[in-house]
Amino acid sequence: MKALITGITGMVGSHLAEYLLKNTEWEIHGLIRWRSPLDNIHELIKNINNKERVFLHYGDLRDPQSINKIVSDIHPNYTFHLAAQSYPKTSFDAPLDTYETNISGTSTLLEALKLYSKDSLIHICASSEVFGRVPKDKLPINEECSFHPASPYAISKVGTDLIGRFYAEAYEMKVITTRMFTHTGPRRGDVFAESTFAKQIALAEAGMIEPIIKVGNLNSMRTIADVRDAVRAYYMLLTVNPIPGEYYNIGGSHSCSIEKILNDLLDLSKIKDKLKIEVESDRLRPIDADLQIPDTSKFTNHTGWEPKIPYEQTISDLLNFWRDQVEKNGGNYLTR
Repeated sequence: MKALITGITGMVGSHLAEYLLKNTEWEIHGLIRWRSPLDNIHELIKNINNKERVFLHYGDLRDPQSINKIVSDIHPNYTFHLAAQSYPKTSFDAPLDTYETNISGTSTLLEALKLYSKDSLIHICASSEVFGRVPKDKLPINEECSFHPASPYAISKVGTDLIGRFYAEAYEMKVITTRMFTHTGPRRGDVFAESTFAKQIALAEAGMIEPIIKVGNLNSMRTIADVRDAVRAYYMLLTVNPIPGEYYNIGGSHSCSIEKILNDLLDLSKIKDKLKIEVESDRLRPIDADLQIPDTSKFTNHTGWEPKIPYEQTISDLLNFWRDQVEKNGGNYLTR
């Protein structure tokens, strides 16, 4: 069996590759751009160099020729489409790039699979951001909740979601779509709130920045899952009675405000009594998806998946990840 992972060098893609390497006998093929950093796949480098079950393929979702060649060469049995411009705040500055990567890129991949590997079981990763600003009386958010995207990124993921479902219905392809709620842990990008908090704390502990944690909107509610639980869910999505055309909400069970996450990370700091908080206007979005609380019963009832890793371990592992990075690389980080 062969699995294709787009976005293999990202947080989720790298954890998924490690999960598949450990828990299956599949070949793992990763789509990678020539400029993609390899830090997140350092655990896979030995396998890649020895050509032992893990293979990298250079291409770009915005280049149909490269994607057609990769898919026709591999003929994947399973496809996990995780690659995206995935930063909501960035999407306000670069909306067209976000649309091209996430909407056109998804269409490019599905066209290639339609032509060269139509029987592939395909996971299209949308996002909980498609639901946007949800009224309190609509909580928890189930799959039939109306879309109300609150960023160009969220709009692009509405497109991703609908394109995936369209290819399942129109071309009878084996496409299943997910709306994953907040998932974090080691390797989380530093543009996301909880990860930039952890990075700044680690830098302050090392004496590399002033003990001031810069923050944006702390009032939004999030439901936290661990990335390692998330990739197990994605594996089960395509291996436990997969139903083409279906769409699922997936998320953790711990709901709290961004401010609570910040305070929990501060409590773990070695210098918590010295740390101060400062709101920075550049970190505020023009509009925010402020109530992200999912109903995941549809997916749980279908697959039996449930989150296993407790929230406390997730944020502790996230902070320790950044401590390791700071120790390894010094202060060569933006404080964003």
